[in-house]
Amino acid sequence: MFGIGIPELLLILVIGLIFFGPGKLPEIGTALGKSMREFRQAVNGEKNENSPKSETSETRVTDPRK
Repeated sequence: MFGIGIPELLLILVIGLIFFGPGKLPEIGTALGKSMREFRQAVNGEKNENSPKSETSETRVTDPRK
């Protein structure tokens, strides 16, 4: 791809772990993946109808006591 091999990827992950910590890395990876997917869809003009519902959609919570 960019001439990045396994040692380079490991070095990048270790540096990311040092700077952001183990708690933030999954969040950063998720955000990066979503933004890359949205960018690719915008460039290709695709509309993905199988994507998960947005966080603003309503969810109904039923009361288990009823």
